[in-house]
Order: sequence, then C-alpha cells, then structure tokens
Amino acid sequence: MKQPPIIVPEGLHEVLLHACCAPCSSAIVEWLLAHGLHPTIYYFNPNIFPRREYDIRKEESKRHAALLGIPWIDGDYSHDAWRQAVVGLEGEPERGRRCELCFTQRLTATAHKARELGIRHFATTLASSRWKSLEQIERAGHRAEQAVGGTVFWAQNWRKGGLQERRNQLLREYAFYNQQYCGCEFSVQR
Repeated sequence: MKQPPIIVPEGLHEVLLHACCAPCSSAIVEWLLAHGLHPTIYYFNPNIFPRREYDIRKEESKRHAALLGIPWIDGDYSHDAWRQAVVGLEGEPERGRRCELCFTQRLTATAHKARELGIRHFATTLASSRWKSLEQIERAGHRAEQAVGGTVFWAQNWRKGGLQERRNQLLREYAFYNQQYCGCEFSVQR
C-alpha cells in the first residue's frame, strides 16, 4: 500500500525540529533541506538517563547539525524535574500515560522555544520511531500548540516515503551512536 506523501503546511519555510537523537533526525533533516525548508534542531530530552547516555546522544546530535551547517540549540537537562513530572507513572508500560506526558512536556518546551525564536512551526523526530505511538505524539503536539500561542505543530508521520530506510542508511554513513532504548530509566528496564 502506497503511503501518502509528506505534506508541508502552507507557509512553512522554517521549522524548529525537536530532536530526540541524531539517527532519528538524520533522514528528516535531509528531507527538509532537500525541499528548501530551514530546520533548526532543538535538543530537549530531560527524560534520558543516565547522564552519560544523555551526553552521548547530545554530542551526536550536535555533530550531525555541525556537519550539515544547520542551527542546533541545547535545551536544559533537567532530569530531576522530569522525574517529578512522572511521579506515579513509573510502572506504566511503554506507550502508556508516562510516555504521553513526557511527549507533552518536551513538545511544550519546543513550542516555547519556537515562539522565543520567532519560528511559527515546530515538529518532532519522535514521530519517526516505530516504537512510539503517533496518536500520543500528535495529541502532545497539539496540547503544546494550544498552550503556547502563535505556534503551529506540524503533525507528521516521518516513517513515510522511505525515510525509515534512509535513516538506517544514514546511521551507517555517519557512524552514529545508535541507542537501544527510548531514553528513560523505565524504558531501559523493559
């Protein structure tokens, strides 16, 4: 079954792209640049644990952006605040309520950063992972859009159009570190 093409929202020329890691952002950024769009990568992932894992993923994302000559912004690593936000949800399964709350927190921060930078549209690489619920990501993005006036969430399934296969090629070409779990201590335990 043929996937519908990626639809660029009308008026989008620049996008703040929340990036969870370099492998997931690689094919998306390549696609955006090939279509004349200007991404800025926003690395905001307070869920990632331990700190060493966070730093490895952060440096890979920064390296990728530098190689492409695109802007890259470091969000704060506030794992303690993230842990406070998910209190009571530690036992939730993957794709459960904890994940949706985590997406909402990260995308709301992205929407705030987009507004601060004067970038109207924001999107996320979370929607490239087959391990994530696209419905949860879309709900989280629209919550963030509603919470932060003047922003528009670009809800896009980035698994389409051969991007998943291209991601795997770029992972090898760039010799990216490829993590084996989502990021939080609860996902590594599953």
